[in-house]
Amino acid sequence: MAYHVKNCLISFIILTIFCFTSTQAANFDVINQCPYTVWAAASPGGGRRLETGQSWQLTVAPGTAGARIWGRTNCNFDANGRGKCETGDCNGLLECQGYGTPPNTLAEFALNQDNNNDFPDISLVDGFNIPMEFSPVDASCKKLSCAADLNSQCPEQLRTQGGCNNPCTVFKTVEYCCTTERGSCGPTDYSRFFKDRCPDAYSYPQDDPTSQSSCPGGTNYKVVFCP
Repeated sequence: MAYHVKNCLISFIILTIFCFTSTQAANFDVINQCPYTVWAAASPGGGRRLETGQSWQLTVAPGTAGARIWGRTNCNFDANGRGKCETGDCNGLLECQGYGTPPNTLAEFALNQDNNNDFPDISLVDGFNIPMEFSPVDASCKKLSCAADLNSQCPEQLRTQGGCNNPCTVFKTVEYCCTTERGSCGPTDYSRFFKDRCPDAYSYPQDDPTSQSSCPGGTNYKVVFCP
């Protein structure tokens, strides 16, 4: 009986160690290479002011899904961390507690999902405000980049102060927002504008075939503004 209990205990310890090591937290290094201040934001994670050359380290728990990192521009916060940003604002808080207001270039991710894989992507479904790179550290999976200056090239109908809106934000139609419960929606002239310049990024909500990527669980990442 004692031998059996001992073996069970050893097996439990080994299983616990295996589960812990195979679903470890991911580290994100958020770096500002822009020639201007960026107020980095993360959900989960909060927010941080980054001057040119500064970085912010985040640790995200395994199994986290629906997460995103983005940059905010032209912000002004008081001593209590309350204020407003021209793009990417999150309810007037320096320490974000939710998602940002479009337009904002997004680094989205879900950690340790199917077969213990991570699923990172860059999305322009909420529009564009800052060029971005989203890449793995010491892993062979794909580096994602949207380095084009979309703000200066933005179609007139999508232009807004400090950024370039996605057409869903402007027109709010099923065609652009893909909100219908039946069937699917496809690319449009506006989504092609984004896709042609940033082929790695989601250009509309159902742009999965050309925008999805995966990395092994436990991979660490860096998000670079103005790569």
